[in-house]
Amino acid sequence: MASAFGHAFAAIAISAGFPGRIQTRKIIIAGVLCSILPDADVIAFAFDIPYGSFFGHRGFTHSLLFAVLVALGVTRLFFHEDITGRLGSRLALYLFACTASHSLLDAMTSGGLGVAFFSPFDNGRYFLPWTPIRVSPIGALSFFSAKGIAVLKSEFIWIGIPGIVFILIMRFIKTK
Repeated sequence: MASAFGHAFAAIAISAGFPGRIQTRKIIIAGVLCSILPDADVIAFAFDIPYGSFFGHRGFTHSLLFAVLVALGVTRLFFHEDITGRLGSRLALYLFACTASHSLLDAMTSGGLGVAFFSPFDNGRYFLPWTPIRVSPIGALSFFSAKGIAVLKSEFIWIGIPGIVFILIMRFIKTK
């Protein structure tokens, strides 16, 4: 998996592609939380749920369906927006992009069993053809080590720099 830092930055960068009404502190915080939420599945390890199972790590919570459900649920429950309205549909799209970005970034990592993008319809695990992001160790103690530093360097190159470039391009476009 990419680290929580990489996922959070992706959500912040994604917000730059949306109109100002989506770029509020509350909405961006929701986007960051949505971008990290799929990794709640690591609790499965404590219950001896196998990594490759439906509820295992990178299983259903990393699927596109899960991203849709999270986006619709958060839009309605926490923001009280109707997704058929202009703000509600944009908000749901932003939250979907943040949640789904988690799976996309994980599928670009150099380890694990892949991502169940199409669960529950297909529980196969997939990687993207290109996996430049170093896989993050699970657990805080493991993360704050030489391996964790290597992950952060990898994420700076493959998430940070493209995210900064995207933010700058969006700001340039919006000022024109």
